[in-house]
Amino acid sequence: MSLAFLVTALVIVATPGTGALYTIATGLARGTRASVLAAFACTLGTLPHLLAAVTGLAAVLHASGVAFETIKYLGVAYLLWMAWSTWRDTGALTVDADGGPASRRQVIASGITLNLLNPKLTIFFFAFLPQFVPAGSAHQLVHMLLLSGVFMAMTFVVFAAYGVGAAALRDRVLTRPRLVRRIRRAFAASFVALSARLAVETR
Repeated sequence: MSLAFLVTALVIVATPGTGALYTIATGLARGTRASVLAAFACTLGTLPHLLAAVTGLAAVLHASGVAFETIKYLGVAYLLWMAWSTWRDTGALTVDADGGPASRRQVIASGITLNLLNPKLTIFFFAFLPQFVPAGSAHQLVHMLLLSGVFMAMTFVVFAAYGVGAAALRDRVLTRPRLVRRIRRAFAASFVALSARLAVETR
């Protein structure tokens, strides 16, 4: 486990993206427990991409334009739906004091789906992980799995920190309806921007 990998992975994970944005929104709207659950769900959403990279399925996705475009536009559509529901106050920033089973299931489903429908993650891991596997190693698969596990752990810790930090500001935010409205619109616009960025991605 090289220092270069740890530093690079930390920079990648800490850079705000779809998962971090969703975790922060969940922390503001639903509190600490829900934000940690959102971080866990977003981390689970990266697991299929990591497994695809490890098993070589990323090469198939890279070679198949139809498969890539299908997953990409499903991801774009989901992000636009998130933007619309957030703008209408029925999405990630919907204030939920109940925190019941239905609410938890919604947080998990949204977090997993956001990362699952991003084909660039698969290709990114396919290009990223092998760089840190020793050349000629007899245990390359083991190295890849270890690196994948560390990356997922870092993803969870960083996203959870974002969410818990947002949850700490929750009471101050929710007592100001005008601020809540502005934040909700800002998050909706961010989801639109992320969908636009994903739409123009190529293999």
